[in-house]
Amino acid sequence: MEDYFRAIGEKPFRAAQVLQWIHQRGVTDFDAMSNLSKALRARLAELGEIRPPEIVVDQLASDGTRKWLMQVDAVNRIETVFIPEEGRGTLCISSQVGCALECSFCSTARQGFNRNLGVAEIIGQLWAAQQALGTETRITNVVLMGMGEPLLNFANVVAAVDLMLDDYAYSLSKRRVTLSTSGVVPALERLAEVTDISLAVSLHAPDNALRDELVPINRKYPLEELLPACKRYVGEGRRKVTMEYVMLEGVNDTPAHARALVKRLAGIPSKVNLIPFNPFPQSPYRCSSPETIARFSEILQKGGLITTTRKTRGEDIDAACGQLVGKVLDKSKRHVRIEAATR
Repeated sequence: MEDYFRAIGEKPFRAAQVLQWIHQRGVTDFDAMSNLSKALRARLAELGEIRPPEIVVDQLASDGTRKWLMQVDAVNRIETVFIPEEGRGTLCISSQVGCALECSFCSTARQGFNRNLGVAEIIGQLWAAQQALGTETRITNVVLMGMGEPLLNFANVVAAVDLMLDDYAYSLSKRRVTLSTSGVVPALERLAEVTDISLAVSLHAPDNALRDELVPINRKYPLEELLPACKRYVGEGRRKVTMEYVMLEGVNDTPAHARALVKRLAGIPSKVNLIPFNPFPQSPYRCSSPETIARFSEILQKGGLITTTRKTRGEDIDAACGQLVGKVLDKSKRHVRIEAATR
């Protein structure tokens, strides 16, 4: 923004002013930016526009969870979810239209992949959600856990995250912004070079054979590569990686799986978040019983792992983990190559 204003012959401090108008005050009309000169306002109106994603569907669940379907271009839509809790409000945002990774338990994967979201489309979800919620409800946390694999849209995701953290935009703490990845190891290594936001990993299995089935990218970046990369990302200190583990009946939920997970995570600064599986049409899986989940959690905790069980939210509007589907141009194509996207 500073470079832009320099390029049009203006002082670079105008960047901070415009960022505050857009992101802190929710203003999209240049003419309303009263601390800019009338001449500059008129010039900006001629040169560009501020166009957030369009909310086309707004759904409210019985538990207060809110889901928006947002139009990002003529044919593509994405989903964004707000989860209110005591003392915090978490926004789950998307980074891609669809997803190329084909995790077998995820509804988003069923629709295929169309394209990466641009920086404006990623940060625009935060902008649009905050405007829809109004001034009485504040978004305190952002999780990149919506549609898509964030690390396969590296540059745009990092630029959007920078805006989330920027004092002239949303001023979120880096501990309150979490990126969830299925394990794109080269991009994870790059992420450590540019930011230290919180990290979550879609683990879902304690061994490579099972994870190959559930999270196919594991065939390219197995646990022997992924877990050391996670350890390097958080470094020394009190920080931990959140290991996400979806509970699938008879698939990955036995006591033997739990004990193997304790062994696998030994020496990795981590905590485990158990996620009850959220069903979707034609899914081959069922959710583990509450008793099975409780037993699994007990084994992990006795093994020294901090363990929580995620409370399912927004299930009655298909807003729960793994249920986001949006709408893409072509559900049969996968246009991205993992090798190219991680260079």
